[in-house]
Amino acid sequence: MAIIKPADILSLDDEDSLDNKESFDVSNLAGYIRSKFIDSENARQFDEQRWLRSYRNYRGIYGNEMAFTETEKSKIFVKITKTKVLAAYGQLIEVLFSSGKFPIGIQPTSVPEGISEYAHVSKHKQDNNQDSSPYGFPGDGKDLDPGKVVNDILGGLKEEYETAEFTKGPATDGANEPQINPAEMSAASMEKLIHDQLEESSAVSVLRHTLFESTLLGTGIIKGPFTYEQAKHSWVKDPDTGANNYTPRVKLVPKIESVSCWDFYPDPDATRIEDADYVIQRHIYTRSQVRDLMNRPYFRKEAIKNSLSMGASYEPRGYESSLQDRESTDELNKNRYEILEYWGTLDTELAREAGIELDDDSDELDEIQVNAWVCNGEIIRLVLNPFTPNRIPYLICPYEINPYQFFGVGIPENMDDSQTIMNGHARMAIDNLALAGNLVFDIDETMLVPGQDMKVFPGKIFRRQSGMPGQAIHGVKFPNTSQENLMMFDKFRQLADESTGIPSYSHGTTGVQSTTRTAAGMSMLMGAAALSIKTVIKNIDDFLLRPLGESLFAWNMQFNDSSPEIKGDLDVKARGTSSLMQKEVRSQRLLTFLQVASNQNLAPFVRWHSILSEIAKSLDIEPEKLINDPERAAIFAKIMGMANGNKQTESNNQQSTMAAGGGTPSGANPNDITGAGGGNIGAGGVPTPGESGFATGTPEDEGTA
Repeated sequence: MAIIKPADILSLDDEDSLDNKESFDVSNLAGYIRSKFIDSENARQFDEQRWLRSYRNYRGIYGNEMAFTETEKSKIFVKITKTKVLAAYGQLIEVLFSSGKFPIGIQPTSVPEGISEYAHVSKHKQDNNQDSSPYGFPGDGKDLDPGKVVNDILGGLKEEYETAEFTKGPATDGANEPQINPAEMSAASMEKLIHDQLEESSAVSVLRHTLFESTLLGTGIIKGPFTYEQAKHSWVKDPDTGANNYTPRVKLVPKIESVSCWDFYPDPDATRIEDADYVIQRHIYTRSQVRDLMNRPYFRKEAIKNSLSMGASYEPRGYESSLQDRESTDELNKNRYEILEYWGTLDTELAREAGIELDDDSDELDEIQVNAWVCNGEIIRLVLNPFTPNRIPYLICPYEINPYQFFGVGIPENMDDSQTIMNGHARMAIDNLALAGNLVFDIDETMLVPGQDMKVFPGKIFRRQSGMPGQAIHGVKFPNTSQENLMMFDKFRQLADESTGIPSYSHGTTGVQSTTRTAAGMSMLMGAAALSIKTVIKNIDDFLLRPLGESLFAWNMQFNDSSPEIKGDLDVKARGTSSLMQKEVRSQRLLTFLQVASNQNLAPFVRWHSILSEIAKSLDIEPEKLINDPERAAIFAKIMGMANGNKQTESNNQQSTMAAGGGTPSGANPNDITGAGGGNIGAGGVPTPGESGFATGTPEDEGTA
């Protein structure tokens, strides 16, 4: 593999040098990318036909291939496909975003490397210096070896704990040895940073668009993350004039984009993105959008000007007239520019011809990863792949995996046959009802007076010249077969439920069945219906959320200089599947478990804080706002215990005073039978001399009395 320095990327350190360099012979590279685009376009024609049919079924549109006979009057299209697609899309959105957070988490691995799972301040080290802080302070003579705390124990938590003398491992003396979890703290910091970046870049809207296209066409595509400059609004008051001056701050943030399947052309020999040698994204830009590319980094201004001077070059595809509901249009013209964005490998020989400077010892058979933009045969951008390690910045998520194929299968394709048959029987039922609902007349004109008008209306009089009454005109009623057609319609609607895995009752279809008359029966049916969506959520976790989290992690490690040092042996967790269980069922199960765990023998084995957090999540409540962590809970428990102890002490002091004959406490009723010092023995009080119940004589005297 050729070794390439960042400065060799067409002098990327100086963007103006791109225009000052001598003209490169880039015709070979532009032709190479164009040939790859044609190969991919030809290979995916079958997929385009599938997508177009799915789109038409969703919109309820018949294509040009649908030919109606002259006797067919009804052109009805029953939009069951649209209902199923929106129901599946709604389920995905509800599952993934019900908690209010982006379903990506960062956790330490089971056995962290390069950072300690636990660290504590040893008690004997505190005892050696009682006058000093157990955490240490600069100049206390407890200097650690350079890099020991950072590398061996705390990972990237240097700034916060660099003066502390921590020891690896958990604390052995409880409260006397302060303990932290460096691995979990590092993971929590990275997760918080990634969630903040996703919120600022409107990643939820991007993911929703991707999930919808995944449900409709079978494949959702996300591009990125890429580095963008985000303006942070800020106003500073001028001390002289007192006016607020707008002074925005620029911040580098990762940004993701949603890419349509219609504009994505992968390697035709690949079945997944990891196996793709290259991918090409097709852009459709206006003249102004092409001109704006001059302001973006590493774009060649002279090449862009040459492309603009050649005029619009976009060639509309055959499917675009259908997507824009222009089926009858013979030719669709667009005043646009077509730009091909290439991500993939490139031979070193072709790279040298394009102007990329490589090492002299690089072999001609070596390959490099590049990103190239082509417009009107001009290379308007050519750089090395900026990501380390090299990767193609596209995430491909199938709704349902299509074996041995790159693109997946969506809801409309699964129920295509059912939709076609339902449309046919619906048209037959309506045409039959139109015929059976009208009376057809059989008229024998030989029995009528010639020249009569055959229009029929109430009060009409036909003049007859022969024959028996009622033989000249007969009313004929055709049989009604709509019930049989509707029965077939309902049957194939049930088959559509089975083929998509989305039953009709899950999206609000009326009609109570025997098993849905109880809450338990409905819960079982909904649980069975969730089995199919589990596979989809798992695909989203494996192909979209987890790779996206890993990409954001890598972006922060490579490009984010302003973030705090966050390092450690971390693992990205996709949390889509964990949110799948019905919230009502989940909360009910958690409460049941809480009752079981309240047993005194089982209580020590239960993590009560985790149970409370999960119950709050199942009720759509953010646990961070209402539930204290175990450390704060211990502090509040101690405070509450001290308060309760003071009250108990005051109560005991009052009772002791009263028992010693101190009289009635303030506010108490002396006649109240409470045994609190009132002298009444009815409630167990101690009698005083002279009162009933106090014996003054001998036992014999008592007996005599």
